Amino acid sequence: MQRKDPHSTTLAPLQKGAFRAIWTARQISSLGWFIQTTAISWLMATISASDLMVALVQASSTLPAFFMSILAGAIADSFNRRSVMLTGHFLIALASLTLAISVALGLVSPWLILGLGFLAGCGFALNDPAWHASVGDILEKRDIPAAVTLMSVGYNIVRSTGPALGGAILAFFGPLAAFVLAVLSDLVPLGAISRSKWHVRSSSLPRERVTTAIHDGLRFTAMSSEIRAAIARGTLFGSASISMLALLPLIVRDHLAGEPIVYGALLAAFGMGAFAAGLSSSHLRRIVSQDRLIALASVACAACCLLLPLTASIPVAALALAIGGAGWLLTWTGIDVSIQLSSPRWVVGRTLSIYYTLSYGGMAAGSWIWGAVAQNHSLTVAFEGATAVLLLVAAATFVLPIELWDESEQEASEFVPPSLALNLQPRSGPIVIKIDYVIAEHGLEAFLKCMRKRRRVQSRAGARNWTLQRNLLTPTLWTETFRTPTWTDYLRLNRRLSAADHEVGERLAALHDGIGTPETVLAIECSITPVRTPIANR
Repeated sequence: MQRKDPHSTTLAPLQKGAFRAIWTARQISSLGWFIQTTAISWLMATISASDLMVALVQASSTLPAFFMSILAGAIADSFNRRSVMLTGHFLIALASLTLAISVALGLVSPWLILGLGFLAGCGFALNDPAWHASVGDILEKRDIPAAVTLMSVGYNIVRSTGPALGGAILAFFGPLAAFVLAVLSDLVPLGAISRSKWHVRSSSLPRERVTTAIHDGLRFTAMSSEIRAAIARGTLFGSASISMLALLPLIVRDHLAGEPIVYGALLAAFGMGAFAAGLSSSHLRRIVSQDRLIALASVACAACCLLLPLTASIPVAALALAIGGAGWLLTWTGIDVSIQLSSPRWVVGRTLSIYYTLSYGGMAAGSWIWGAVAQNHSLTVAFEGATAVLLLVAAATFVLPIELWDESEQEASEFVPPSLALNLQPRSGPIVIKIDYVIAEHGLEAFLKCMRKRRRVQSRAGARNWTLQRNLLTPTLWTETFRTPTWTDYLRLNRRLSAADHEVGERLAALHDGIGTPETVLAIECSITPVRTPIANR
């Protein structure tokens, strides 16, 4: 693994027509979404006296990602990502349209608001892994960090204007106008995705079953320490930092005695802080390591949580939220880039979806926890608890460091299938692979160290039942053994291995003390269960 500063010109991804069209459409859609969520949160605060119900507005739209994202990631890696994105945006538009009709008919209720928020969250859960994974299909890998930053910056540009616009629309026109604008904005990405085309490398192998794809994604993530660290810190950060947004309506109502326009303005301050951080993120990454920057961003969010319940001044609250917004963007962008660059193309949708599952699950849990604490104790106690957790996230940099992979290490290598004496079918199997090594005593320690890496490389690419055996009669002879369920799985495993993965095999070959290269034996397991002979009728 090599450290690399993975940034290009911030605006470079916009030169690609498909990315530019979808990115622009998403900004319009996000603007409508922020107008709608501002209206929903304030509407909930006016029709419900429960602090917990207000906090659950955030949870209702983020909870589906916890339940659906892993499935959505497998779908994004197995099916046409463009079609998956269209389906997700259709669900979002359907939820917005139903909410607008319900408000127009006077049928709105707290549980209806939460239910439609959940439906929209299902659309986001389906769309987000497919869209983020498609970035690597549309753009060159060197532009991925810039694209992720640009997506976050664009999102937070509308975050800085959407809530303020939503507050103004609420104050002057009422919630129905906000919901109608949201419906119209949801139609824009549907049109942009329908018109956009981009090349996706096709595979000659059959499509994986969804259950197998989920299993492979979970296994790859579990065996990738850099991805595990990023996900763990993202989950903990999300559970604490969501308090800034989930409890903000209560801060405006109880501490600042504000109106909807004040709530919108404070959300705008949060977005402006994120926007400023996005513009300066490339410069910040040049002077501070990614890991250190994420830790500092967590401290910034902790400062926001500490200040909000202690002030009755709207300008001070706006300043605190600008600091929190900056920390919010820098943390999420840093973690997203780390996972993107640590994931090969064959599994990136699934690793991102696992990250979304746990981070959104953390946000949903945090919304509920801090809302319950605020209801049973006080807003001050809730924000103090969130502050403590955010400081813990910052300290986690010493235990769970986040490292960036060199982009070239994740490029898949070419694989030429061996010529077989048997005519295997794609689903023939199980396939047994055995590789023999002759290892001298002086090279044993280096061999075993390399084999530990080999086990991780092979297993996360799809190898099953990996073992290393030493011959009792010839102690210098070692045999690596693993299985794949079918011949297709064997081919898929080898096409997943990157150049960096093959370097492990090259180091093992260099330690081989026998004649030529290590011998590889491919075999198919055969059943010897006797066939029952039918007994003749008597």
